[in-house]
Formats: sequence, C-alpha cells, structure tokens
Amino acid sequence: MTVGQQGKRAAGPHCPRADHDNLTHYLRLSAMKITLAFAPGACAIAPFILLKEAGADFDTLDLNMAAGQHHTPDYLKINPKGKVPALIVDGTVITENVAIQTWIDRQFPTAGLMPSDPMQYIQALSVLGWCGSGIHPKLTQQARTERYCDTPGAAARVKELGHEGMVEQFALAEQMLAGKTWFFGERFGCADAYFYWTFRRGSAFGADLSRFANCTAHRARVEARASVKALFAHEEAVKAKF
Repeated sequence: MTVGQQGKRAAGPHCPRADHDNLTHYLRLSAMKITLAFAPGACAIAPFILLKEAGADFDTLDLNMAAGQHHTPDYLKINPKGKVPALIVDGTVITENVAIQTWIDRQFPTAGLMPSDPMQYIQALSVLGWCGSGIHPKLTQQARTERYCDTPGAAARVKELGHEGMVEQFALAEQMLAGKTWFFGERFGCADAYFYWTFRRGSAFGADLSRFANCTAHRARVEARASVKALFAHEEAVKAKF
C-alpha cells in the first residue's frame, strides 16, 4: 500500500499541500484500530468485502450466531442490539450496515465505493436503505418465521409470504441492473456489496432464482473479485474454528 492509496483526493499532481494531507491521512489510518464483528453468512459480509476493497487494515471479531454468541453479555456490551455487523473504530462502535458502509466510503475515499456525483450518491444511499429495510426483512421472514407469527401451523405461510416479497424485490433489482455491470457505472461499490449479500442469502432458501438473469450475472461478477475470494476463505476458516 502506497502513502496516497488511502489518502484524500489530491488537488493536483504536484501540490505540496495535497501531498502533506495524503501523508497525514495515511498516518492516521495506519494507527487506527478497526475491528469488524462478523459471522459467516450474515450481512456482515458486505462491510467485510468493502474493507477489503478499500485496502483497510482490520481484524474481525468472529461470532458463532448458531451458538448464540451475539447474545452473550460480553458482546451485548459492544452492540446492545445483539446483531452483526458492528464496526469498532478505536473503541467507538458503529452499528447498522448503512452507517458502517458510509463510514468506510468516507474513511477511504480513493476506493470510490460510493458515487462522486451528489445525486448518484443519494441514489446509492437509497439502494443501501432498500437492501436493509426492503429486502433484508423478507429474508429474515423466511429464516425466522417465529419472529413474525408464533401461531401453531403458521410457519409455512409466513415463509411463503416472505418468499413472495423477496421475489418482488429481486424483480426490481433485475430492472435496475439491466445493461449494467454494477449498480452505479463501471465501478464496484457499496450498493453492489450489500445487494450481493441479499441475493446470495435469498438463494439459500431453496428457491430457483435463475430467472433473474441480471442479478445472477451480477453475483458471478462479484464473486470473481479478490475481496470476495478473501471473504470465502475467511468464512471457511471461521466455520472450521466453530
């Protein structure tokens, strides 16, 4: 990693002030302690990918959610919501994917994880919000039916309705990705990482999602990236440890 790799955008190729700002920013990042609370398969994979894309130096706090480690007193001191991801930056905790991903983009601006155009930036935030509040609940509805209705015999119908809602959202994504490599231009970014997780997670419920050709192709492009190959390796290592 070069000094300018994680620095602010330079004002010009020979600007001493810009060089100084880049160096200052780099030194601050080098001293920063970043820890990502992570669980294999969970939506924490999105910030994991983005931190890798940004070239960030970070470690992970790996949690076995099947064993309930996210509900232990020690973890609840970090994130009282009992969820992942949580990003711990020099002792300060950031929760919620939209906030975490926005922080990564702002902290590592040269990675270009969000559009530079103001209106496109807002549109990208909209996609992040949609992934979190529009698609994610439909995935949870299929995985944890008891959170939606605990009436005996209702689980199958709750899951079915979750599937229907998920498919409706993926149909929208299919239109959004038509003729595109990534959600916003030719550069991979936060929207791609977050949506990738939703589509990957959605496929885990046994449904045939191949009808969504654009989403399927998008997933394949994401999985070809070095950051995602690093994710796969980390997930396997964590699962083996558990």
